[in-house]
Amino acid sequence: MGFAGLTHLGLVSAAAAADRGFDVVGFDADAAQVERLQRQELPVTEPGLPELLGKHRAAITFTARAEELATCALAYVAPDVATDDLGQSDLVPLRALIATVVVLSQIPPGFTRGLEAPARRFCQVETLVIGDAVRRALSPERFIVGCADPAAALPAALGEYLAAFGCPILRMGYESAELAKIAINVCLVASISAANTLAELCERIGADWAEIVPALRLDRRIGAHAYLGPGLGIAGGNLERDLATVARLADTHGTDAGVVRAWLANSRHRRDWVLAQLHERVLDGHPDAVVALLGLSYKADTASTKNSPALALLAALTPFAVRAYDPVVATRAVSHERLVQAASALEACAGADGLAIMTPWTEFRTLAPAAIAQRLRGRVVIDPYGVLATDACRAAGLEHVRLGSPLPGPRR
Repeated sequence: MGFAGLTHLGLVSAAAAADRGFDVVGFDADAAQVERLQRQELPVTEPGLPELLGKHRAAITFTARAEELATCALAYVAPDVATDDLGQSDLVPLRALIATVVVLSQIPPGFTRGLEAPARRFCQVETLVIGDAVRRALSPERFIVGCADPAAALPAALGEYLAAFGCPILRMGYESAELAKIAINVCLVASISAANTLAELCERIGADWAEIVPALRLDRRIGAHAYLGPGLGIAGGNLERDLATVARLADTHGTDAGVVRAWLANSRHRRDWVLAQLHERVLDGHPDAVVALLGLSYKADTASTKNSPALALLAALTPFAVRAYDPVVATRAVSHERLVQAASALEACAGADGLAIMTPWTEFRTLAPAAIAQRLRGRVVIDPYGVLATDACRAAGLEHVRLGSPLPGPRR
């Protein structure tokens, strides 16, 4: 098995192939990247990936020589596809790699059919979820494969590889497969937007979204696994890219994408929730206030800060002193003249007038509210994801503010 492109998607996919008993060739044109991988220095943060790669190190060959892919019965093109601030994909590096069989990278509808000799190529919907990538790669829910002829049998090597994972294999036309991943993400965004809209209403009328969610999960039209947690908008780049793709296709073909643009507007609105709470409870009228900030990555278990709400918050807190800590992301990656990097979460809290927990890292869930209260100068904890228990915070004398819960009265 070959994988061209050794970033997040390619590395996780290569490790999963090795775990299913295949010998793997991992290719990347960046020789320095390959050398680092040979030293087991990974370019991404992903739970379980170092252990999985270490377990199967003998079965994986990392190389910067593209000709070594010729030894593979099947090769996947799997580099991560970069996006700009408007959600547009940079497909140039991907096109430069395509001389093999299956495109695993996320691509817009029409890409595969536009390739030279597309009938000899396939596209496969990737299942990467940052922070949960290893589990999903080892136990995929299904494989979606775009084919020139969905009724024709898959090539033997591809069929054998996919069958090794023991999940349904859905064959469909190129455009259907390319749109399928976008459709999955659009449905996810719809759930996120519904949760955010209703959670905000809960905050204002005295309802608690956490009490409502169990009722929704018991409705079979929504389901036990529905994404119903409120958050600070969408981030990371992939969801934004898919919404931008749908809007662009709708404009090109004369279909309606008004709801997609409404989701984007809702995301921008909710992203600033923490900032609004900090101004109301801590900052207004206190130019010398100090803010403690825990978490810089856009979600837990990753070093990625793409469209991170924490970085947007920092940009808005330029006039104020900030003490920040993240288990993975260093503050040197952030531009803020009054930002101090703390060595731990509790150190970040020392002397601060308010605390904002921006990323729900597991490490933060172990913090004792009493220990936080001892170090804070103020009493306000803005905890959008409910990392800390509200009862424990109240017992420690802290004002705990959480998405979807009734808002406590303002504290100035």
